[in-house]
Amino acid sequence: MRCRHCRSEELHSFLDLGSAPPSNAYLSAADLQAPEKWFPLRVRVCGVCWLVQTEDYTFHDQLFAADYAYFSSFSTSWLDHARAYVGAMVERFQLDGGSKVVEIAANDGYLLQYVAARGIPCLGVEPTASTAAAARAKGIPIVEKFFGTSLAGELRGSGHAADLMAANNVLAHVPDINDFVAGFAALLKPDGVATFEFPHLLQLVQQGQFDTVYHEHFSYLSLSTVQRIFAANGLTVFSVEEIPTHGGSLRVYAQRSDRMFRPVDPSVAALARREAEVGMNALNFYSAFQARAEGIKDDFVAFLIAAKREGKKIAAYGAAAKGNTLLNFAGIKSDLISFVVDRNPAKRDRYLPGSRIPIVGEEALAAHRPDYVVILPWNLRDEVMAQLSGIAAWGGRFVWAVPKLTIQ
Repeated sequence: MRCRHCRSEELHSFLDLGSAPPSNAYLSAADLQAPEKWFPLRVRVCGVCWLVQTEDYTFHDQLFAADYAYFSSFSTSWLDHARAYVGAMVERFQLDGGSKVVEIAANDGYLLQYVAARGIPCLGVEPTASTAAAARAKGIPIVEKFFGTSLAGELRGSGHAADLMAANNVLAHVPDINDFVAGFAALLKPDGVATFEFPHLLQLVQQGQFDTVYHEHFSYLSLSTVQRIFAANGLTVFSVEEIPTHGGSLRVYAQRSDRMFRPVDPSVAALARREAEVGMNALNFYSAFQARAEGIKDDFVAFLIAAKREGKKIAAYGAAAKGNTLLNFAGIKSDLISFVVDRNPAKRDRYLPGSRIPIVGEEALAAHRPDYVVILPWNLRDEVMAQLSGIAAWGGRFVWAVPKLTIQ
């Protein structure tokens, strides 16, 4: 294997989670009678450009199938985030009815609906049929393809050159990160801006967020590595913000390197310096993460076994990809967690990949009154705890495993 960005063969082990099925490959009742595809889930770090990346064992078109079940709009906090983002971008870059906004990985129109509501022309690029259909139902024009330089050329030729391109939580999802980034340089207007949001690798390591590792995430990113990748593909980072989403993310602002309309502000050098100071450009920073992940997993399994022996009933909330990573790494099945609740009807009456735990609606909580509800999407725990506060009526408590086992 060579590094996805710089093609170096100097790759070192970062994390080995054994094997797992794709985290969003939810099962029907009929699927339970058939074998699942499991793939090794190992992550390496490049000793040259420090890109953290999964080993390749599957093709991206197998991971983002037509019935892809992740719909962004089922999280109210994420909708609030998208609405605030649109307001901030309109103000900062003076977008109006003469502007063009293109979102890559538009999902179900969760963000572009707020752009359209302001009368700003927009276009979404979304390769998964299920979410693309949901976006079109909101009136959002969608191109149902994977993005890269080829599609960027087509879109530019058909009049879709962009003043603003948004790419939220997709940079980590692309197998050819160089071609993907080069596509932004190709589609932006000369003074256009592209923003990218992605979980910050610094937070992943420091907070033990190993469950954010799954096959759909090909890369795990620091600002310093993103700067290298962008510079090699025609973009320059001119600003960066740290934001709280997904356990700690970055919002990176980039422009075409051949134009440089905007000065690079001090936030970029400051964060790059901080990453260097904690050692993100040296192998020691990455070498202890395996033991950290195993410790979190062991504590969680020990809690579940002890609770079962005490006769406690345990359910979970959120049929999330990160939850599937945790459950499959820990070998947890329905004997320890009876069911998982999810608000997304596309997931209900299906089963988690690997663990095969049934996915049900919220009414199951009142019907079964579990003693513990494990919050699998821990990044949404405040939203979930407010939404499910009724479990206190029978003495139910919340549990989450990352960054450390917590019972509340």
